[in-house]
Amino acid sequence: MPESRAIVLGGGGARAAYQVGVFKAIVQFYPRNHGIPFKIICGTSAGAINGISMATHASCFHLGVRKLEWVWRNFTTSKVYQSSIPGVLSHLGKMALRGIQDGKLNSEPGSLFDNEPLRNLLNELMDFDRIDRNIQNGALTALSVDTSSYNTSKSVTFFQAAKELDDWHRARRSGERIQLNTEHLLASSAIPLVFPSVKLGQGYYGDGSVHQLAPLSSPIHLGAKKILVINLESPHKQAPLELKHHPKTATIAGHLLDTIFSDTLNSDLERLERINKTLAMIPEENQQAIPLRQIETLVIKPSEDLSQLAAHYYQDMPFAVRSLLRLIGIDRRSDSSIVSYLLFEKAYTSALIDLGYQDAMCQIDELKSFFDIG
Repeated sequence: MPESRAIVLGGGGARAAYQVGVFKAIVQFYPRNHGIPFKIICGTSAGAINGISMATHASCFHLGVRKLEWVWRNFTTSKVYQSSIPGVLSHLGKMALRGIQDGKLNSEPGSLFDNEPLRNLLNELMDFDRIDRNIQNGALTALSVDTSSYNTSKSVTFFQAAKELDDWHRARRSGERIQLNTEHLLASSAIPLVFPSVKLGQGYYGDGSVHQLAPLSSPIHLGAKKILVINLESPHKQAPLELKHHPKTATIAGHLLDTIFSDTLNSDLERLERINKTLAMIPEENQQAIPLRQIETLVIKPSEDLSQLAAHYYQDMPFAVRSLLRLIGIDRRSDSSIVSYLLFEKAYTSALIDLGYQDAMCQIDELKSFFDIG
């Protein structure tokens, strides 16, 4: 049933353009006036932004994909964070001044970049009122945005959904019903140290991938029985078993980002597969006594190394940003994935969309089966 079909959109900064390519492949299965074929949308970080965008156009899948593609194919870094020389220097100056002030006098969060342009862009493009309307008319069942609470060190999922779906509370994670807005998206996409944390209510929140122990928890709590996962992890060239030199700071930082955005999702997929295999060995008449159910999953992820792809477009990154990254040892030849997360330029994002489309088309039979298309 479409009502129990979910899509999970992982985080990854600029890499999230890849998800639009997958949408382009799926949308061709449906007529122009068809709604989205997944009624549960769960997103983290940049994936949450894509998820909200699709949710606001839940009644017309084609229109939602076209608008999202137009945004990503016309992206510039300046629409996400201050990237001009004056903008970068001004922000760094403010951060330096805050660093020497008394913490009691200044509680503003610190960050490498100022993402106020992203707040302006989201306020301009997102019509959050449409989410409730789409839930009420049945075009959407549930929408969730994963965040990390810096106050409690827990993963918090904020969601809007049909009335019959309740909050949940588990060890180190919870789901809270709320009216989603721009601040929830900024919190979910606030990559640690790169973008500032966001105050929601009485607490501060950051990127949803940081404390995310069970990325598949949200769609399952919201009623999913089939989950399509668009994972932004990409293959890397194999490092030598014996390193001649200590890894550079840029390389370590890239590994940290890769870990934050991908490792827990991969672990959760493995755990779900083990549960499915265990349940399959139990007679069906006995499964009703077990508070678990089999969940079908399909995973689509990049077939190419996105770090190498980003390196081809390194010169498109604004000069001020390249200069700042060079201070920590990141340039075109660096063995670091950081550029692939921060390069919000249309040549790179368009290449990601095309790659996402190609990879999805390579799994066309699996996608048709997942969406019950003959």
